[in-house]
Amino acid sequence: MNLRNWAAFLGISMILLGLPTKVNAQGKIQALVKVSLAQILASDTKGLVDDLLASDRPALLAAIDHSLKYIRTPTASKTYPIGAISQVRMEQSLIRFRYLVQTSPTAVDLNNAVKKEFNFYKSVGLDRKGTVHFTGYYEAVYPASRTPTDVYKYPIYKLPSNFQAWTSPHPTRADLENGDQLKGLELAWLSDRLQAFLIQVQGSARLQLTDGTTLTVGYAGKTDRPYTSVGAELVKDGKIKLEELTLPRLVSYFETNPQDLNTYLQRNPSFVFFRETFMQPATGSIGVPVTAERSIATDKSVMPPGAIALISTTIPVIEQGQLVSRPIRRFVLDQDTGGAIKGAGRVDIFMGTGQIAKDRAGLLNNDGELYYLVLK
Repeated sequence: MNLRNWAAFLGISMILLGLPTKVNAQGKIQALVKVSLAQILASDTKGLVDDLLASDRPALLAAIDHSLKYIRTPTASKTYPIGAISQVRMEQSLIRFRYLVQTSPTAVDLNNAVKKEFNFYKSVGLDRKGTVHFTGYYEAVYPASRTPTDVYKYPIYKLPSNFQAWTSPHPTRADLENGDQLKGLELAWLSDRLQAFLIQVQGSARLQLTDGTTLTVGYAGKTDRPYTSVGAELVKDGKIKLEELTLPRLVSYFETNPQDLNTYLQRNPSFVFFRETFMQPATGSIGVPVTAERSIATDKSVMPPGAIALISTTIPVIEQGQLVSRPIRRFVLDQDTGGAIKGAGRVDIFMGTGQIAKDRAGLLNNDGELYYLVLK
């Protein structure tokens, strides 16, 4: 189950932004170019010093361990080698990087060790000049009920047992929501239709049930209908300006114009099904838990899964109770993907679980740079 991202919902894709999507079709490693430290420092004067290490070293170590678990699987052996990077070399890179993270007294010490022991591969980006567009995603938390009531009226559904036998093309969202084909497959009921839809965008959620318990749900499958971005449709129709396109702005639009909700949701014919995950943590596309601000989603057709990366961009942070934008430089692990994450120039950062993570993810929409680390 991979967490889906707000970029898909908002329509923040390279096509919508008018940016080129030049991805070399010869192989994944072709999306990356080996660069020297001098080249990195020339474009990023703050160097490689991780801005978060002092406060969350355990989280970074946990994320590395999750990638090590993946890289030792048969799935990884089918994915690698990627260019000149073998599965064994990636495992060695993760092991050594973990040791350096664990033993380096400060972020500066880690920086110096990494510069000495690792090669850097820079993403060619959106423009073949290294520009990468960053967005954020999170795990939603919503109130819900196991049974329908006057308040909880909007269901999410389990995957039908005969799904593999469905004739292609599958029914549209409108067909499924307006018919009775899914009757009896309701997994939970939401009080807000947009929230039920957003769970499909994200692919997972933690649901606070009316009996005081928590139900966690994850992605189980989807119809073969193509995904249509609600945000892109609103921009196309002149309802929202492209420069205003954030999650809070979209939610506000539908709160003000509830009569439009059905029209725009049903323009997306794709439909997602869920399964109960029994309190498992949010999990990425490579089958391991994702870690807040230490896991990223990229296009796995061009980027190495489970790999160590360095990101440089601007993200919303909380200062004195307010969300403000601050530049960051951070080591992360590439552990997820998403519907709107296409090509070498897109990264989605996992921001965590709950309302604060939602607020931050909904405002994250900035350019930056992406590097991958491989042991020399």
